[in-house]
Amino acid sequence: MAVVSMKALLESGVHFGHRTNKWDPRMKPYIFTERNGIHIIDLQQTVKSLNNAFNVIRNKVAEGGVVMFVGTKRQAQETIREEAIRCSMPYVTERWLGGLLTNWTTMHQRVQELERMEKLISSGEVNHLTKKEGLLIQREIDRLQLRLSGVRNMTRLPDLIYIVDVSREVAAVHEANLLKIPIVALVDTNCDPTSVDYVIPSNDDAIRAIKLLVGRMADAVLEGVAMRKDDQDQRDAESDASRSASEKKPARLVDLDEELADDDLLGEATLAKLIPHDVIVDEVETLSNESEEETPVAVEEKTSAEASEEEAEANK
Repeated sequence: MAVVSMKALLESGVHFGHRTNKWDPRMKPYIFTERNGIHIIDLQQTVKSLNNAFNVIRNKVAEGGVVMFVGTKRQAQETIREEAIRCSMPYVTERWLGGLLTNWTTMHQRVQELERMEKLISSGEVNHLTKKEGLLIQREIDRLQLRLSGVRNMTRLPDLIYIVDVSREVAAVHEANLLKIPIVALVDTNCDPTSVDYVIPSNDDAIRAIKLLVGRMADAVLEGVAMRKDDQDQRDAESDASRSASEKKPARLVDLDEELADDDLLGEATLAKLIPHDVIVDEVETLSNESEEETPVAVEEKTSAEASEEEAEANK
């Protein structure tokens, strides 16, 4: 499914390029035709490029990446600011400060200096200074707020830069190329597309076109944030499940190789019914002795009886 319909692109005037005498020949692959001295952009390529850029931004944010929105031309300033704030990403709408990327450490120190001066104003410590010093501090605060307000919450270099009109943002493109930061950009027929990693052929002068395309890129950021949150929730759930499983006590297992005593094997109740082996041996020996003693007596009694019978028969 296309990120933006062909009808929406036509209604926003995305297909209108610059006059033919102001074109950049390197944009020829993206031009459909010429009409009334104006180049018409091939919207089929715009749709394809827009879908690709949408997926790139969404996946980058889902991995925890940061996307910087850049647009300092009058037609793009308000839209860039609103959409970047909506998706909680850094942005630049005023003049690009040289070294914003290549000298980010120093720029970050300027942001910290801005916060320190704002703290002087809010705490009332500035009242202890002279009037001139207070005015100078306030003037510096206003200047830094204007230039750095969009990057105050940025703690590291961005992973991707989204630019409106690369012919105007030459410094931003140059610094991003030096640091090998990928660039997604709206590229009109008068721009050089070779310095852009993800080209979106489009009219970069019409406010409606800028709002449409910048808004879709902000939606890609929000989708990436949602994907990252879902992945984090899933990992947390799996971690909790594994932790719960590890905390359960395992069932007691009997080691078959372990030698158990007779008492353990038979049990107390069974042992109580059994006669000890020593007692059995003693009883057997006693019975044997008694039988041996009784045998001669029986023989002697039998002999006496036989003698009496014989004597009785003789008397007869």
